[in-house]
This record gives sequence, structure tokens and C-alpha cells, in this order.
Amino acid sequence: MWNSCHLFCLCLISAITQTCFSYELAKHHDYDDLKRTLKDVSAKCEDISRVYSLPGETVEKRKLWVIELSDNPGKHEPGKPEFKYVGNMHGNEVVSREVLLKLADYLCDQYNQGNHTVQWIINNTRIHIMPSMNPDGWEAANNSPRETDGKKNWLRGRSNARGVDLNRVFPDLDAILYRDEVDGETQHNNHLEKLALAVQDTPTEAPEAQMVIQWLFQYPFVLSANLHGGDLVANYPFDSTRSGKQREYTASPDDATFRYLAEMYALPHGLMAKKHKPCDMSGDDKFYKQGGITNGGGWYSVTKGMQDFNYLATNCFEITLELGCDKFPPAADLPMYWEQNKDALVNYILQSHVGIKGMVVDRVSDTPISGATVKVYNMTDGKYQYINHDITSAKGGDYYRLLIDGQYRVDVQAPGYRTATKCLVVENDVMNGAQVVHFELSPLGEKVEGIEDSGCPDHVNGIEEIEGDDEEYESLLKDLLGRLREYFSTEYQD
Repeated sequence: MWNSCHLFCLCLISAITQTCFSYELAKHHDYDDLKRTLKDVSAKCEDISRVYSLPGETVEKRKLWVIELSDNPGKHEPGKPEFKYVGNMHGNEVVSREVLLKLADYLCDQYNQGNHTVQWIINNTRIHIMPSMNPDGWEAANNSPRETDGKKNWLRGRSNARGVDLNRVFPDLDAILYRDEVDGETQHNNHLEKLALAVQDTPTEAPEAQMVIQWLFQYPFVLSANLHGGDLVANYPFDSTRSGKQREYTASPDDATFRYLAEMYALPHGLMAKKHKPCDMSGDDKFYKQGGITNGGGWYSVTKGMQDFNYLATNCFEITLELGCDKFPPAADLPMYWEQNKDALVNYILQSHVGIKGMVVDRVSDTPISGATVKVYNMTDGKYQYINHDITSAKGGDYYRLLIDGQYRVDVQAPGYRTATKCLVVENDVMNGAQVVHFELSPLGEKVEGIEDSGCPDHVNGIEEIEGDDEEYESLLKDLLGRLREYFSTEYQD
């Protein structure tokens, strides 16, 4: 049985190599506490962590701090997806700040104690945790008195120190996408704005948002969640409605995958998907009746939000989590919120490992190809539908495509190369990682010894444009005609 002597001895031994640190959960941590906590966690897990801050400062000259957890901190490794949690975007919504600080401490301790699941996650995922995106707003909310009902003001501290709502200032990429859809433009469906323009399109009064945008472009994030408070639900894109109505279900091209991702947080949560008293007194937000999840536009339309920006500007899939009705609960309630969210927080990180991943390389030189476009067609249940949202390979040539179980055709394209096509079945098992599917692209003009078997039925193989000399063209054309003969089972005259 542990007692104070055991704890003292443990700290004495630990002090030889690292700081003895015990995280206090039933406490609201101010800015100095936050920094100290992250550094203390990193000190006791120095081999699997690092603490860093984003370049720049908030309005009141604070930094946005992040702790990274990985078995090789500080380095992107091809084949290892990058994940992030962002909390306290609205300064007066503080539960996220505290549960993310505790999550960092928990993952560190569990890794050191030999927890197999946590060790697998950290060894196979690069995790970034930002407990507070709006430290200035937190200070304003924390310094405001509680009202007669014992609660903090619903709005004080929500915005940054210049009164800007940080979840309403990101570039409106939804509007660009919706306009392109009306115009019949389907190719321009991802990475809708480059970094320089995205920062320029974000108000200078919101330096926190500008800093985060640069962060999003710096790391090849695959999956993310933005944590809020004031309700209890997992919200998924799109947040902004196509019609402009205040409330209308607005599906993204990856609607089925986003529904799955939201469920993977809501179902393990202690309360979100279970019957509970709704936050809205009118009772019209009984989200537990729909599994604890909601489409953003189907709840209420939000323009210029961070969630949709992630999806349309980068390769990152992000959802928004509402962790409870009380935005700034008493410190004594924080352990309860941690217990409600602990399993869901860990389970959601695991979803970085659904779908497929691999390398895109030059078939001749075997060098990585960055910026290659990965297109996916859903062939599940006999249908054949293009998922109108492409992702691209990272600087190291690695790509990650989140997908739910099903049958898919995948085309990978890059300027100067022939399209490579593969058909496959996705059967997700997150603890074994995403299915590895590599693509070798043949440079245009290079001799090709036949056509690589794509594994696709002939009727879904694309007829791509063939460039090269006449002999190469004739060889490829004869091969294609041969496949057409077999498919139609008819006589054919050359």
C-alpha cells in the first residue's frame, strides 16, 4: 500500500534523473501553470516528448504552447501519421484546457508503466497537444466573478483580447468550394488556399489564428479535434451551409468517414451518446438520440470556422467536440470531466490509423514524389462514386487517406507522370495501423514493360492519356484493346 514514505522515496530516486511531478487535476491552471505542467510532463518522459511554442505571440504577448508525444520527437517520419488536439479556443470554455493537460500527463505515465495501447499509439503516431489556443481569453474569464447562480458569464473571455472570436476568422474556404460546385468545377476540391494568402485573409486582430494557420501548413496533420464547451456533442463538417440557411444538414464529400470519426469520440465518452439532460432548456439539442453526434450545418451554420478550414486547406480531417454544458465549471468538477473524456480522447487518436497510407515514388529512380494527388472512388456495394475531395502526398512522399471499411479504387497522379491505379478492400483494425498501399509512378516518356495489374475490374479501369513515342503508344493500346476484348467477350478486328 502506497503511503507518504513510499512517495517520498520514489521522488528522491526520481530526482536523480528528472523532476518529481504529480499533476493536480482539481485545479484551474493559469498560463504559468500551463507552461510548467507541460515542461514537467516532458521532463519525466524526455525520450518521447518535447515542448515547443508557435512562432509569434497573442495580443497580450503570450505564447501558444504545444507538447509533442512520439518515440522520435521533433521529426516527421514517413508512415507515421501526425495528430493534434486544440483546446480552449474560446477562452471561457476551459474544460478542454484541463483535460488536455491531464491527457499529456496520462499518456506519459501510461507509457512509462507499460500500457500496451498507449505505447503502441505513441510509437506509431506523432501527437501534438495544444491545451490553450486563447490564453488571453482564459485570463479574462478566470478573472471575472461568478454570477448569482454560481456560473461564469456565458461570453466574457470567449474572444481574444481584441474582442475577436477566433472560430469566426479563418478564410472562408466553404464559400470558394460551394461556388466551384455551382460552376461545375470539381477538380479544385482541396488545398483551396496557399499559406501566404490564408494568413493574409485572416485579420491581424487575430494573431492566434494566424499562428495556427502557419502551424497547420508546417506539419502534415492527418486528423484533429478542436475542443469546446457549452454543449455535449461531437460535431463534424461542414459547419457552413451551402444554401445560406441557418440550419441545414450540409454533407462534405467524406460525410460517411466524418460520421464515423465523430462516433469514435462520442461512443466511448462517458455521457455524450447516453441519455442525459440536454444543455438547451428547450430540449431541442438531445444529441444523444442521434448517437451524440451532429453535422455542423444541421445544428447551426458557422462561417469561417477552423474545422472546415482544416479540411479544405490541408490534408487534415478535423471535428469539433463540445465537452459539457458548463463552460467554466468549479475546479472540483474537473476530475469528473476527465473520467468522462479519458477513453474517448485515447480512442480518437487511434483513428489516425484508419484507411490507407503509403509512399508515392518515382518508379525509375525510387525517389519520393511530394504533392502527388490521391483520388478515391467508392465501389462499396456495387456503387462507383468519386469522393470529391483529394489529398496530396507530403514532402517525404508519404500520404494518408482516412477511409471507413469498404471497397475503393485509388488513382495517384503527379505532373510528368502516368496515373497509377489500384483497387482494394479496406478492413480497418486500428491497432495494426492503416493498410499500407504504395504507388510507383512512371515518368512520361519512359519505357513501360506492360501495365501494372491494378487489381481493378476492367470496367472501372480508367483510360488515361498516353504520352510517348509511337512504339510505346502502340504497345499500350494493344494491351488496352486486349482487355476490352476479354471484357465484352466478342470478336474484335484490329
